[in-house]
Amino acid sequence: MKGVGMNRKLSRRDFLKLAGLGLGALAFNPYRFPGIETFSSPKRLPQFPNSPIIGRVVDTNIDLRSTPTNAQGPGNSIRKLEADSLVVWEREVVGNVVGGLSNQKYVQTPEGYIYGSMVQPTRNLPNTPITEIPAGQNGFWAEVTVPYVDLAHEGNVASPWLMDHIAYNFPPRLYYGQVVWMDRIRTVNGFVEYRWNEDANGRGYGYGAYNEFYWADGAAFKVLTDEDVSMISPGVDPNEKTIAINLDFQTLSCYEAGREVFFCRIASGRVFDPATGQISDEYATPTGTLLTHWKIISKNMTAGNESAGYSTPAVPWCTYIQGGVAIHGAHWHNAFGEPRSHGCVNVRPEDAKWIFRWTTPHVSLAAGEERRSLPEHGTVVKSTQKTF
Repeated sequence: MKGVGMNRKLSRRDFLKLAGLGLGALAFNPYRFPGIETFSSPKRLPQFPNSPIIGRVVDTNIDLRSTPTNAQGPGNSIRKLEADSLVVWEREVVGNVVGGLSNQKYVQTPEGYIYGSMVQPTRNLPNTPITEIPAGQNGFWAEVTVPYVDLAHEGNVASPWLMDHIAYNFPPRLYYGQVVWMDRIRTVNGFVEYRWNEDANGRGYGYGAYNEFYWADGAAFKVLTDEDVSMISPGVDPNEKTIAINLDFQTLSCYEAGREVFFCRIASGRVFDPATGQISDEYATPTGTLLTHWKIISKNMTAGNESAGYSTPAVPWCTYIQGGVAIHGAHWHNAFGEPRSHGCVNVRPEDAKWIFRWTTPHVSLAAGEERRSLPEHGTVVKSTQKTF
């Protein structure tokens, strides 16, 4: 569990980089807000690269290299890529990464190689939007199925997430794999738009409480159905389902009566304090026998302060296993296999969805979340670590 940058002080930009704002870092991007009118104007989906898998660069100032290694420093850098640059993802290759990192994968593109931890694999799967809220409902859950979708602001400018986007001149967006609650539909601008409302009543516990809302092109979203949250292996006794998290190897396995049925890589709690840069267990993922006790389809995660904080809306498929520590989807990095979170267990959004559906308690679309105070209702999670 060798960390990187354990002895460095963190600047404001580093705070944003570690915050997981959905971009990795916001500073120094060439995008500039031309004014609040454009900021709030309707926005259609852009033209995305024609590729089965599209890589989205999640941080700024990332090297596109001629060979899959950073051992040469800047010597093999073709150019720098900005956050949200999109590339044709050809394949992953094993490279040579120096600097204490475990992940040795690079993404091969037609132009060169990008370090795999800095590229989110996405797809471009546009949808036919609905034009009316489903009968008898006051809204619906929707999942982003394109690399990103630009947002048109409505209401107050109040949330730390939005204010940081404005301060660092980066457009507010939702990203592939995020899940949001939509409460309105409009067609007045020549195309179907949904309004995202991360409200204070179980639909994200987020920015809707500020009266801050966003409209987005409906083609970017798959409207979720009951099938999307149906229980996996409903015939298996819940007491026979267990999760094993290995913090040394950064892996997660799901078992049914002792038989492994699911495996994925994780990114657990980091081993240094972002405020001081020193080795610390403050953000370590807890070990021992834990229990799933709270599950919510999408959750705003905002905590801390400027020196060690984060503000991330629409974190998908959250399965809480102890206090505020959850297994959840992460779209802001692809560094699975490396500890880097504030204590939660980061997994790919699709892996988080599988775990969410497989564990107890079951959560329906109508409910959006379930909390249980009695431990016997949860799935057992065994989290282990031998080294620090």
